[in-house]
Amino acid sequence: MTGIVFFRTAHRADVVQFYTESLGFQQWLEQDGGCTILQRDNLLIGFCDADNSETEGIVTVAVKDRAAVDTLYDDLTKHARHPPEENDEFDIYQFFADDPDGRAVEVQTFLHETPPVE
Repeated sequence: MTGIVFFRTAHRADVVQFYTESLGFQQWLEQDGGCTILQRDNLLIGFCDADNSETEGIVTVAVKDRAAVDTLYDDLTKHARHPPEENDEFDIYQFFADDPDGRAVEVQTFLHETPPVE
């Protein structure tokens, strides 16, 4: 079974460019009705044309280690809210950024035993 999370966006081209160029997503499907579905590993996200953007929630990208978090931070510095840091409550290393719609994007890695992440 595969799931897709969809968001309405007023800036689809900019959002798609952000996720593909900065976070390594690939275009999975382009729908004639004004939706682009992107994929990174087992995460599918759809962005559909609308007058207003949905910005509730957080898109979280889990990577394999701290070095991968740091690399993505280097790529997203101008969008980042703060440098990567450890979060003891959830046992992760993370940072937050904002996509072109202002939607929160979290990049994280688990610090101890977790399921494998590509």
